[in-house]
Amino acid sequence: MVFQIEISRINTSNVIWVDYYSTTVKWNQVLHWSWESELPLECATHFVRIRSRVDDARVPEPRFWSNWSSWKEVNEQNSLGHKASSVFPVDKLVEEGSNVTICYISRSHQNNVSCYLDGVRMHVEQLDPNVSAFHVNNVAFVRETGTNIFCEMDPKDDAGTVLFVSKVLEEPKDFSCETQDFKTLHCTWDPGSDTSLVRKQPYQSYTLFESFSGEKRLCEHKNWCDWQIAQDSQEMYNFTLVAENYLRKRSVNILFNLTHRVRPMTPKVFFKNISATNATMTWRVHSTGNHRTLLCQIELHGEGKVIQQHNASIKVNGEYLLSELEPDTQYMARVHCGDANHFWKWSEWSGENFTTLEAAPSEAPDVWRDVKSELGNRTVTLFWKPLSKSHANGKIRFYNVIVENLDKPSELEPVPIPAPANHTKLALDQCSYRIHVTANNSVGTSPASVIVISGDPGNQVEEERVNVTADGFSLSWKPQSGDVTGYVVEWCDRPQDGSCDLQWENLGPNTTSTVISSDAFRPGVRYNFRIYGISTKRIAYLLEQKTGYSQELAPLVNPQVVMSNLTSHSFTLSWKDYPTETQRSFIRGYHVYLKPKEGQCHPGFEKAALSDNSVCCKYKIDKPEQKTFVVENLQPESIYEFFVTPFTSVGEGPLDAFTKVTTPDEHSHLLIRIILPTVFCVVLIMIVCYLNSQWMKEKCYPDIPDPYKSSVLSLIKSKENPHLTIMSVKDCIPDAIEVINKPEGSKIQFSGTRNSLTETEITKPAYLYLLPAEKNYSGPGPCICFENFTYNQAASNSGSCGHVPVPPTAPSQRGLLTSLENLLKALEKNYMNSQGEIPAGETTLNYVSQLASPMSGDKDSLPTDPPVPALCSEYKMQMAIPLGLASPPLSENSSVSSVTLLDQGDHHH
Repeated sequence: MVFQIEISRINTSNVIWVDYYSTTVKWNQVLHWSWESELPLECATHFVRIRSRVDDARVPEPRFWSNWSSWKEVNEQNSLGHKASSVFPVDKLVEEGSNVTICYISRSHQNNVSCYLDGVRMHVEQLDPNVSAFHVNNVAFVRETGTNIFCEMDPKDDAGTVLFVSKVLEEPKDFSCETQDFKTLHCTWDPGSDTSLVRKQPYQSYTLFESFSGEKRLCEHKNWCDWQIAQDSQEMYNFTLVAENYLRKRSVNILFNLTHRVRPMTPKVFFKNISATNATMTWRVHSTGNHRTLLCQIELHGEGKVIQQHNASIKVNGEYLLSELEPDTQYMARVHCGDANHFWKWSEWSGENFTTLEAAPSEAPDVWRDVKSELGNRTVTLFWKPLSKSHANGKIRFYNVIVENLDKPSELEPVPIPAPANHTKLALDQCSYRIHVTANNSVGTSPASVIVISGDPGNQVEEERVNVTADGFSLSWKPQSGDVTGYVVEWCDRPQDGSCDLQWENLGPNTTSTVISSDAFRPGVRYNFRIYGISTKRIAYLLEQKTGYSQELAPLVNPQVVMSNLTSHSFTLSWKDYPTETQRSFIRGYHVYLKPKEGQCHPGFEKAALSDNSVCCKYKIDKPEQKTFVVENLQPESIYEFFVTPFTSVGEGPLDAFTKVTTPDEHSHLLIRIILPTVFCVVLIMIVCYLNSQWMKEKCYPDIPDPYKSSVLSLIKSKENPHLTIMSVKDCIPDAIEVINKPEGSKIQFSGTRNSLTETEITKPAYLYLLPAEKNYSGPGPCICFENFTYNQAASNSGSCGHVPVPPTAPSQRGLLTSLENLLKALEKNYMNSQGEIPAGETTLNYVSQLASPMSGDKDSLPTDPPVPALCSEYKMQMAIPLGLASPPLSENSSVSSVTLLDQGDHHH
């Protein structure tokens, strides 16, 4: 029979669904049919009715529909309870990509209802005054905990629910079954995406069903399941894998022969008979039944890659000889096997590591040298590169260095250098030497590397610039004919560090070019390359020198410029060359910048704009070897500013401060030519006078004699004390004082007296004699005085000094002593007080000696025949005083005068 079913919503006239259901029926049979509404039944009233028609070929036509049944009302809103509002469906589970309708029901009439799906506001459609709904098409999976839905009409009337979106259940992929021991089948598959959700059960499950035996097994894991093989020797199996979750079911099927699904077990590996170049590998595979033939694959790994592959057929045990191995090298060998008759899969890999034994080094070290000569001796630094692992054949323990003198043969003794040293220094003379270097490990010695240090200093070659490419320094040289066995290119890897990290490269005899590259090369650093030829006698001789930069950079510093030869119309600039180590590129010349005061550029200069936008004049020097420049055509007494900077192919030096210079006056150089010779002559005269100062002093102004150093003292002995040579002032009794006045009209005022004399009144020298202190002495003076010209250079007319007759009547000894003592005190006091009142040059003092030899008499008044004086009994202190002090005022009552003045032959008392 065929049944037609109609479903209406809200009212019977609103038919929303028509379906035909055909089935075979029996008498009094109850039929079931279900339909799921896209709009939850709680959101609206639904109506359903049905009619039928016989659809059997045995029933003749016409076949008519029965009458419609009455409408059956389905109203779920009565089950809402007492909630003010609700959202349906509640916690619904749908698949990703489904379409869902959500409704909001409230007890009161709705107005301005807002609904949100995970915070996004949705467009709401009002179905009736109490129901609103919105649609979500192609719903997406957001999270395992579900998607939140929320609706509200006002803050007091809201409701929400959670929509659980599951990923679509996938069909299992790569479903297969295999056995290793014919006891268990191990089935595996790829389940795809997990559709399980939090708070929603059950999760997806997998069931394994075998159709031939009719057995069924619920799998505990999502991607594999084991099946026990029956003992009845069943070979064919037909498995169906069913994946199922709450929403749908998926299945996959396989059919296979058991003997075609055999995967051998993992082999166990061993090694034996390991040498420096060979090793024997053995392995064993557990039986898979009936000793089936296995195909095994062997791989040998070295340095992380496969270097050998081999195949072998075995039953249970396998063995294979691994050859052509490197000494002292670690390898890893592994093997896996598969069924040789019905190959299904390889077994798991099984491998072990092993290390071959050491062997003697197979290659000579790569040796080079650096020769430096100093004071007839040479220091040779010998370098060698470590042998590669493939040539060392083990750990190098030391290097043997043998130095052989070719000019003076002697016994050779090796010098061991412990590894890992890569150089040694040798002190050699100017002879030729052959040096042998070998590397040694625990097994043996490498072939010797030979290099000859010739006594010939070698030739010098000019330096050339090298070409630079993207790959490095491109070097080339002329081929050498004759006995050249190879070439060596030498350079320093890090010359900017101040120490040469010597590098070299050996090239064959047919090579005339190479490209040198290194990670150590830096921009702005000059690298020097030397190319040597190696003769058959292993002597290296220099062929070419090349220099260059991996990348040129602009200069960082400017030369130190010195200004000289400044004239009114020109000046000269000079500077020194840069050290090669500080040059960041090849200097092609120099720019001389000049800022003239008048703003006009001189001939040869051109206007140029600097980096600071200032304008000046520039002169270009194209020759880098030129280090001087003369700035000409200048104006006298003018200010100029100059600045010198180098330029290269990548730019010029930095902009430094300009140096100011002022040209002198046009005639100033003439004054310099006059002043400089004059100053030189004056300085020369001063030097000559200084060097002859002692001679000039003796001739022009000799030293005043020092009485304390007089030679006379050695002839005199004191009567009281024979050891006394210098007498004190109190012991001195002067005999005479001579006062000489120049014939000038000025007056002399003496302290202590009011009398004054004019020098016109005294025309001859006045002599003052102090008489001896001896009692009743009536003879002539005891000594003869003489004039000392050192103290009296002005008294040219004074003549000689002689004794004057002494008056017969001598004063009493007591009065004389008193007068003498008073006189001494007066002389000492008044003389000291009167120095400030005596004008310089007015009074000349004569020194009178007591022990002088007799001299010619006074030509005016001295007696012509004076008595011969007796020798002086004592040395008396000599004194010289001015005239005023020698003539104190005399009272009328004085009975005896102790002072005698002589003037023009007259004696006054």
